[in-house]
Amino acid sequence: MNRLPLIFFGVFLTFAFSWLGLVVYPYFELGRLQPAPDEDTGGYFPPTTTGLATAGQKVFSANGCLYCHSQQVRFAPLSTDIAKGLGLRQTVARDYLRAQPAFLGTMRTGPDLSNIGVRQPDPNWHHRHLYEPRSVTDWSIMPSFRFLYQMREIQGQPSDDAVSGLIGPHASPPGFEVVPSDDAKALVAYLVSLQRNYPLPESPLPPVK
Repeated sequence: MNRLPLIFFGVFLTFAFSWLGLVVYPYFELGRLQPAPDEDTGGYFPPTTTGLATAGQKVFSANGCLYCHSQQVRFAPLSTDIAKGLGLRQTVARDYLRAQPAFLGTMRTGPDLSNIGVRQPDPNWHHRHLYEPRSVTDWSIMPSFRFLYQMREIQGQPSDDAVSGLIGPHASPPGFEVVPSDDAKALVAYLVSLQRNYPLPESPLPPVK
C-alpha cells in the first residue's frame, strides 16, 4: 500500500496548523490593537519615541545592546520581575505598537531595560555607566563603550556636556574632561525615554498603597 499521499497530507497539516497558530491567529488577535487613550492629557499610550531618542534607538541596535538586555517585564507568579522592581506591571503586546523595531530581547546578561528611564532618570548616570560600567557597579561584566566618548584637554571653561563623577583608571586626569559624542547623547536619550509607567487596559498599574 502506497502511504506516500497520507504522509504528505500529514506533513501538510502539521505545517498548516503551525502557520495558522504562529502567523494568522496572532495577526487577527494583535494586528487590530490601537494605542490606548490617555484621559488625563488627551494623548495616547504607549507614547511615541521622538527627538534624540529616535536616533538613540539606532545606536542601541548598532552596538548590540539587545543581545544582553531585554525589554519585557514578565508576569507573576511565573517570574519575579515585578518584585525585583524591573517594572510596575507586566509588558504586553500593546506596549510595542510604536516601537520600530521592538527590542524584546532573547536573554538577560544584564537587567531588563523596559523601565530603566524610571529607575535611572539621570543622564549623567548613564554616561558614567557607558564609559566605565564598573565605576557604577563594581561587579558589572558589561563592556565599556568608551569609544563613544572623547577625552580632551579643557580649553577655558569645562564643557556643559562633560561627564562628571568618573573614577577608576580611565577617569580624566586634571585639566582634561570626558565628553560624549552625538551617538552617546542619543543613546542616553533613548535609555532615559524607556519608561513604561503608564497603564494599559490589559495591564493596569497596581493600586497605590
